[in-house]
Amino acid sequence: MAQEHMERETTFRESVDIMFDRAASHLDVSEGLKHKIKVCNSVYAVRFGVRLRGDIHTFTGYRAVHSEHLEPVKGGIRYATSVNQDEVEALAALMTYKCAIVQVPFGGSKGGLAINPRDWDEDELERITRRFTYELAKRDLIHPSQNVPAPDMGTGEREMAWMADQYKRMNPTDIDAAACVTGKPLGSGGIAGRVEATGRGVQYALQEFFRHPEDMAKASLTGTLDGKRVIVQGLGNVGYHAAKFLSQEDGCKVTAVIERDGAIVDENGIDIDELKNYINRAGKVKGYHHGQYVEDGAKALENDCDILIPAAIEGSIWRGNAANIKANLIIEAANGPVTANADTILREKGTVIIPDMYANAGGVTVSYFEWVKNLNHIRFGRMQRREDEKQKTMLLHELEKVTGQKFSDEFVAKFGRGADEIDLVRSGLDDTMRGAYQSMREVWHGIDGIEDMRTAAYYVSLRDIANSYRSLGL
Repeated sequence: MAQEHMERETTFRESVDIMFDRAASHLDVSEGLKHKIKVCNSVYAVRFGVRLRGDIHTFTGYRAVHSEHLEPVKGGIRYATSVNQDEVEALAALMTYKCAIVQVPFGGSKGGLAINPRDWDEDELERITRRFTYELAKRDLIHPSQNVPAPDMGTGEREMAWMADQYKRMNPTDIDAAACVTGKPLGSGGIAGRVEATGRGVQYALQEFFRHPEDMAKASLTGTLDGKRVIVQGLGNVGYHAAKFLSQEDGCKVTAVIERDGAIVDENGIDIDELKNYINRAGKVKGYHHGQYVEDGAKALENDCDILIPAAIEGSIWRGNAANIKANLIIEAANGPVTANADTILREKGTVIIPDMYANAGGVTVSYFEWVKNLNHIRFGRMQRREDEKQKTMLLHELEKVTGQKFSDEFVAKFGRGADEIDLVRSGLDDTMRGAYQSMREVWHGIDGIEDMRTAAYYVSLRDIANSYRSLGL
């Protein structure tokens, strides 16, 4: 079977299963329990009709539940014409492993609607979304304590607000109804920092990697993030925020951005906000007035750089281009951007890969914070912020008395400010990404036979999931 996979490209689901098997071989777990963890518990497929433009249009959607060892189960809903059962099952499995590695108390789930959202006007898309929500919610596949969706490719705050409102209409007496989905707008029960969360998590993951010279040496890197050349594939929500934070806060130089219609390459560095604004206006990168436009954007993946961030779709790095990848460090901001075949080729080359199940877990981490906020019915920071400010102000006044020196107004304002929701969310996310990296790193460096970070990440996740099942008597 392994030889067969090397002779053809692996599917996304096959890639997840191959990587599962590689890590599971190192675990002291029965074959029966391994199989129980690996398989998807259930998949619901629905075909529903909506009257639009004078006729009935039928849509196909899915919601997969991979593991209910912890509940609720968690995972996004994507809108894309490529959505199919195999894809949502693989993504649901990845969500289970992802939740385990960042230690959020969810099982894994995933959903999708086979639709191109650009084909429909906003009011039409709302009607489609509300009907899809109805089909899922009446089977508890959207429910605050059973199954909690979030945004994914092709969906965002708007769709989550529609879903939450539809659930509330169906369950008007449920006091926790707002917790039925996460990724909502702030005005609909969302949380500060959710939109940036996955990109911010990528930044924190890289910052943690660069704190360890031994890890950097494996990728032939030295120093800090400052000045490192970065290529980003996909300037959607995740890629944009990762590129923005790395370039504006860590001093990285984004030398190429790859989009659907091509790539912009500029060795002097790309202004991410300016390029993003151009894409929002023009719908493409072609015509952007800085840098060089390259029509074959996929070839830009092979440009020389220090860090490659695939933040678009599954399988963008595959056996056909893996040997040409020059980046010494790849951080997977998308789900499954490196196929199992490509992973083998890159590992043999010595390329270090920070895997998706850890690298892009910022989204589910902050979704967890939002879910907790909705259940508690209070925003983070509301009860302690002003008390923190008073305590800090008193400390500064006493220090001024003792030292006889007066602090600048700028320092007083910065130091004396109490933590608000966004500060606490970022702090919690940073702590989560650091802790998960340490768990992964201990296995990476400490268990014979595990020589890459992806296998280490799977090992940590599967070990914890197995322990959960054992506690249930399995």
